[in-house]
Amino acid sequence: MTPFHDTYNQPDPRAYFRALGPWEYQTPHHGQGIFRRMLSMCSSSKDASGPATVLDICCSYGFNAALLNHHLTWNDLYAHYTSPHATALSNTELIEWDRAFYAAHRRPDAVRVIGLDAAPHAVSYARAVGLLDEAFAENLETAPASPALRQAAHHTRLITVTGGASFLSPRTFQPLLDSVHGPVWVAAFVLRTGSYQPIADCLATYGLTTEIAAEHTFPQRRFTSAQEQQYAVTAVIAAGEDPHGKESDGYFHTTLYLSRPATDPAQTL
Repeated sequence: MTPFHDTYNQPDPRAYFRALGPWEYQTPHHGQGIFRRMLSMCSSSKDASGPATVLDICCSYGFNAALLNHHLTWNDLYAHYTSPHATALSNTELIEWDRAFYAAHRRPDAVRVIGLDAAPHAVSYARAVGLLDEAFAENLETAPASPALRQAAHHTRLITVTGGASFLSPRTFQPLLDSVHGPVWVAAFVLRTGSYQPIADCLATYGLTTEIAAEHTFPQRRFTSAQEQQYAVTAVIAAGEDPHGKESDGYFHTTLYLSRPATDPAQTL
């Protein structure tokens, strides 16, 4: 896969949108409405109590929080961060502009969101502009969760992942689920080039049943080259899936996995 690592830990998201925009990266767009519906459903669980918290893993610059808690679309964010005005601002000026921008579009039903990402600059930006209530620059694949993160995760009702699932393992999920007090759902958009089974097996040990949460897949972004497409097609076939009409048509695709307590009734998304 083409690496975009240089865009993931900048002081602000402008380089990210400039780099990924031409390739039509769009997974947060797919998650926006789905996460809102999931949050409503898991909050109505008979065992749920108190205000809900969303924990966004691989939160980057806080995009999922931006879409969940504001009257904004993914295209709005692309337009905002690639605009001539945004381009002309210093980082400090952009942060001030963004604070006002997000405050002006805040939804009245906004929920508490905490973010986890290994990129310290990205989570610092998300916290500075008010997208995240708490932000943690930690990599649980390589180090234990901090006491502060464990404490913040106590009231998590929904864990979300729209990017980075390919780099995650049970090592990330175990300390978070150990810290949660009460029922929790996990929603993850996972590239079809890999397997989610090790994580699903881990979630099962916490009483969570995992299912494919939609009958269709979701385009992630266009391929940057024929070589990248061939890699994806080969990997999807090796995973036992059919690339026809998906990867064969020029896009990475994700599958949405939903894990929830077995006691929660099945509901259609």
